[in-house]
Amino acid sequence: MSIRVVVADDQDLVRTGLVMILGAQPGLEVVGEAADGLAALDLATRLRPDVLLVDIQMPGLDGVEVTRRLAGPDVADPMAVVVITTFDLDEYVLGALRAGARGFLLKDAGPQLLVQAIHAAADGDALIAPNVTRRLLATFADQAPATPLQPIDPLTEREEEVLALVARGRTNAEIATELFVGLSTVKTHVASLMTKLGARNRVEIAMWAYDTRRVRAD
Repeated sequence: MSIRVVVADDQDLVRTGLVMILGAQPGLEVVGEAADGLAALDLATRLRPDVLLVDIQMPGLDGVEVTRRLAGPDVADPMAVVVITTFDLDEYVLGALRAGARGFLLKDAGPQLLVQAIHAAADGDALIAPNVTRRLLATFADQAPATPLQPIDPLTEREEEVLALVARGRTNAEIATELFVGLSTVKTHVASLMTKLGARNRVEIAMWAYDTRRVRAD
């Protein structure tokens, strides 16, 4: 079954290019396009795509607000959202991820990374552009709360290992390879982390790791 995608970008040329790239990929289907934030919100609400690819700067509503309304902490059935932008700014990255985005990419990331981000979001994973990840770690560390939130139950040693790898952007398959365990085992640990941390996705797991200084920037 194809992954259904809605593409939202106010620049016609960019939006057309994104649609062409995604439409040419096996297993992906672009089911709608929007040229502003309000249209993106309406289209995504009506079509319920598997993934919404949204520009961070759009008229009407910006990408962060669209993300918050579709995938924010108060949304009962959050949508998978991947945010793209021309601007490599910390406030955009943090704003998008805290709003519930499952991915953050720069528009010059290239087709391969774009497709990977769509697949990752659809699978419940998260992908952040590699060229912003290191600085993002440092930013999260700087903004960590004075009194870190604690998990519902203590994490096991293996869960701590999985937590660190998730926070550094590893996929389930990469974690399985690095820890010499099966893919199903990794998925079980990730699910347990979500339960213990009250997280809804991998991005929130990563954010908790940075906020509590379980993971630090190198």
